This record gives sequence, C-alpha cells and structure tokens, in this order.
Amino acid sequence: MLALFKPKPLLEAQEQQWLIDTFIWTVENFDSDFFHNHTQLILPNHKFFPDSVSSIEEMASKVFERVSGYAGMQAWPIQLVGPAQLQPQVFPHFVFNEYLRGEASQLIVPPPHKVNVSFNPNQINQPQDLVASFAGTLATIMIHHVGVLPPGGKEFLPQASDALACFLGFGVMMSNTVYQFKGGCGSCYNPYANRQAALTESQTLFMHALACHFKGHRDSKKYLKPHLRSQFKKAQKEIKAVINDTANPLLLALDDKKAG
Repeated sequence: MLALFKPKPLLEAQEQQWLIDTFIWTVENFDSDFFHNHTQLILPNHKFFPDSVSSIEEMASKVFERVSGYAGMQAWPIQLVGPAQLQPQVFPHFVFNEYLRGEASQLIVPPPHKVNVSFNPNQINQPQDLVASFAGTLATIMIHHVGVLPPGGKEFLPQASDALACFLGFGVMMSNTVYQFKGGCGSCYNPYANRQAALTESQTLFMHALACHFKGHRDSKKYLKPHLRSQFKKAQKEIKAVINDTANPLLLALDDKKAG
C-alpha cells in the first residue's frame, strides 16, 4: 500500500543508468582536468554574453567565439561560415599536445583544412537555441575527433552530443531549448528556430544536474524555465541518492573532488 505514495522517479532506471554511464564516459575521454578546474556553468545573461552586435552575422560570430572559449576549444581548427557557404566536408586529421581543451591546448599536427560549421539565422531571436546548437555542434566535433563511442554505441551519438554539451557547461540552455512552447501568439512562434534535441527535457536536466553536482554549482535553477525547476530539484535529489549508494570508484572520486 505504501508504494502507492512513493514519488515517481524522474527517469526510468535504464535511462538514468545510461546517463550516469555517459557522464563517466565524458569524464574519461574529454579532459576531466579542464572540467574540474575551468568549466563554468554558462548562464543566459550579460555576464557570459556581453557583446553588442549590429548584424546577424556578427551576432553568430560573437556567440560562437564565446561558446568555443567556454568549451575550452579555442585551439581547435574550427571556423564559422555563413549557411550558404557550408558544404559537405571530410573531417580532417589533427593532433593536440597532451591538453585537449583550454589555453594550454596546442595543435601539434595541423589539419589540411579547418572544420566548417554554420548557424541557423532563424535562431537570432532565440539566442539560447543558438548557444545550445553551437554547444551541441562542438560536442559532436569533439566526439568525432576523440573517436570513442558512447555507451550503447554509434546509434546513441546524437544523445551523447547533447550529454557532452551539458558536461561542457551548457546544461541550462540545453535544458531550456529541448522544447519551445508556441505561446499565445501564433505568429511569434517559429518552429524553424528550434534546436533539434536528442535527449528529452528530463534526460537533459538529469545530465545538467550531474554536471552541477560534481562542479558544486548551486545557482542554476533560477535560470531554468519555471516548468523545469521542479524536475531539476528532483534530479538533484536522485543524484545524491545514487552517490550515497554507489560503489563506483570514479563517481566516489569525483564526489570527493567536487567544488564547494
């Protein structure tokens, strides 16, 4: 009888385990030192995006520069091009020194050409979608370069890119842009501006909550959309329970090392 009154978990057990396993995969393959020492919780405010712009192209360029910097990918051979300039391309081979991300990262084998990425002009009026889309694109490029498949294999690459973007610090905007409400004004809604999410809202929030837990971040909830805040709080509670019960040495080590 008492089981009737137990709160429903945010995720099914299999979903939760995949996200935890994927978080471990991100730590093991995408520069955990940078995560511990430099990754910030990127918020949709003027502190993180202070630039004044006068055109769509300038806005896209400034936002991409900020996102690349916060991801620690300044040294990566990636360039932003206009949508009309984006053509099919072969991913080039390049090699870094011992640092994958951050100011100490350097190319020791330059590629024959840079990786071109572009932007969706429709997202200029939805800047969180623009930021999240760039973060997901950079995550995809990083996975491609490292060449280690996520838990579940190749078919889970889109979901892993979303998860890695949260690990890079963009979980607030990844969560806020999974789904866009049409609102009261149908003419104001532009479905072409929406980010193509691979994780659900609850899955994205759980991954974001994992990154926040191991970074010691406590101030992201107020930047989430109101309907997401209770789910985020539930994710935080469930993650604490997982950590308290886990025997996984990496999770325990991460918990000991977390900030705060």
